Amino acid sequence: MLESHQIAAQEEEMATPRQPILRPFILFILSRLVIESFASDPPLTLDYYSSSCPTVLEIVRKEMECAVLSDPRNAALAVRLHFHDCFVQGCDGSVLLDDTVTLKGEKTASPNVNSLLGYEIIDRIKNKLESECPGVVSCADILTIAARDAVILVGGPYWDVPLGRKDSKTASYDLANENIPTANEGLASIISKFLYQGLSVTDTVALSGAHTIGMARCQNYRARIYGSLGENSHLSSLKSTCTAVEGDDKIAPFDYVTPNVFDNSYYILLLKEDGLLNSDQELYSSLLGIQTKRLVRKYAEDSLAFFQQFSDSMVKMGNITNSDSFENGEVRKNCRFINT
Repeated sequence: MLESHQIAAQEEEMATPRQPILRPFILFILSRLVIESFASDPPLTLDYYSSSCPTVLEIVRKEMECAVLSDPRNAALAVRLHFHDCFVQGCDGSVLLDDTVTLKGEKTASPNVNSLLGYEIIDRIKNKLESECPGVVSCADILTIAARDAVILVGGPYWDVPLGRKDSKTASYDLANENIPTANEGLASIISKFLYQGLSVTDTVALSGAHTIGMARCQNYRARIYGSLGENSHLSSLKSTCTAVEGDDKIAPFDYVTPNVFDNSYYILLLKEDGLLNSDQELYSSLLGIQTKRLVRKYAEDSLAFFQQFSDSMVKMGNITNSDSFENGEVRKNCRFINT
């Protein structure tokens, strides 16, 4: 549960007297929603599976090692799955559910369709765990551990992962469309979506650093490369494969310098106006971004500061839980379907 002094700190972080990012009354409403959403969440623990499935971390790590060894881009896929899961109903595995006659999942929502991949990686991990510890480890916890291991495997920081989530029996196509930040969103809107999840401006900038790995589709960066780029030769060069009307599925790395290494290069590129997405570059270039610009510079200059904050923010995001899933949730046998 967020205490009043924590909410006050978020309010202070969200705005300065000179240039508020959000109006105070909007901030107040969002803060109250955050308090209510966290009020009854049970605690997660580091030793949750110590007796019931002591090999869970080893199994997830080995499967992620195989996945990243076969294709380094799989690291970014695992991280993105975790992000998109936590921003809808909390970190409850809802993003993994397939559509059925009675359930409309989140996979075809606009921010997810054609962008979220890697479901098969989670399937393989789940199958291994069901053989070792049937009916014990939730898909939501698998996503959380896999994201942490993915970051480590491409050079990023380690953090301890609190566990004990349950899998939801529901999904929300509508919330996936509403809650997940999009490629061409403005800074104020992006920050409001993070704040709604209980994540601060600092969390917003640090977690955006996950784009130091991974790829984006032309459909998502077209507006950026056909916008006002001045003398930016790199982004302009992408027009050869991503035309104004064709090439939606062509991909480009968020970080073209070290695309398969988790480092602070993402922020260095933002300083050079080389952010691939409009939403990335907004962190540094938006007129509203007094605090975000300062943080971008900080992480560009100090990779250790970025690593530490990213670790802290990932734990904070992973703790966005769904109180309903704790009461009515389950441990799915197959991450794509609720148990029958």
